[in-house]
Amino acid sequence: MDTVTVNLGQRSYPIHIGSGLLTGHALLKESTTAKQLLIVTNETVSPLYLRQVEQSFADRNPRSLILRDGEQYKNLEGFSSIIDELIEAEFHRDACILALGGGVVGDLTGFAAASYQRGIDFVQLPTTLLAQVDSSVGGKTAVNHPAAKNMIGAFHQPIAVLADTDTLSTLPARELSAGLAEVIKYGLIQDLDFLVWLEEHMSALKDLDAEAMRYAIRRCCEIKAEIVAQDEHERGRRALLNLGHTFGHAIEALGGYGKWLHGEAVAIGMQMAAETSVELGWIDSTDADRIAALLQQAGLPTRVTGLAANAILNRMQLDKKAGAHGLKVVLPKGLGHAVVAPAPDEKILKSAIQKRIANVQ
Repeated sequence: MDTVTVNLGQRSYPIHIGSGLLTGHALLKESTTAKQLLIVTNETVSPLYLRQVEQSFADRNPRSLILRDGEQYKNLEGFSSIIDELIEAEFHRDACILALGGGVVGDLTGFAAASYQRGIDFVQLPTTLLAQVDSSVGGKTAVNHPAAKNMIGAFHQPIAVLADTDTLSTLPARELSAGLAEVIKYGLIQDLDFLVWLEEHMSALKDLDAEAMRYAIRRCCEIKAEIVAQDEHERGRRALLNLGHTFGHAIEALGGYGKWLHGEAVAIGMQMAAETSVELGWIDSTDADRIAALLQQAGLPTRVTGLAANAILNRMQLDKKAGAHGLKVVLPKGLGHAVVAPAPDEKILKSAIQKRIANVQ
């Protein structure tokens, strides 16, 4: 097992990465001392892992709430259902919620924990690769608005993260690939050596090689923990973690939060960001092709269908990184190095987006 620490002073917490963490491991029971526990999961994950987690806390009689599965349910209605459960059970401020599932469950649970009685503890038990390497770490919690992704939320750090790598064996291939998009992101933003390692080990990751997967998850968590410790509330460097997300969130919203998985939209968005950097002369087309080849090796799309460049551009204006001085985007400025920059001229952005819109015959 590997452990990475997110250093935030009194709010520091461990990320445990290893096999069997949800099957009676002492670390699970030790993750919280709360007497009142609510396990939040969804209809896909509950038949697989809920009973195991309930048994670990059997002496505390945990309650469980099963939500519907899908990004389209990461909304205020889902948030309210968790709050309703907490109130109905008369949970106090020293209670704890356990988020058992992927990014949607983690975001919903974290936002409910941040809001209930102005903040209670929660533990992340991520069961997807995307959640294990990204969304479970760093304390970003949110729900979607119909017009824009993650517009309603709060920063609220978990007290622990337990990433059981055994859960990845039950992931559909498409979900595994979606998680690999976030893995590739970490190499692109600041670790060229890791990016090269991914090019050499992508087949092993897709085959769920235990040693390769554990290393990849640990390296991603190390990078994110370092960045979060420096910029918890995303006032500067943490925005680098959004490479591809400004484009990707627009694609997700335009697709109704159902057509594209988050990682798929981010993969297309990273390629649009790469094309933007080519237009600016920051990278050359060979670099962009290398990024596309790695994304494709991971089983990810690099082009979007059924959307117009103008629609994507317009929806990007609702991105959270937009401020009084306009939209900001994260762009590669060489492989293994990215920057947060003011959005370039609209013609450049539109040209870059257009290059990644597939022409359907």
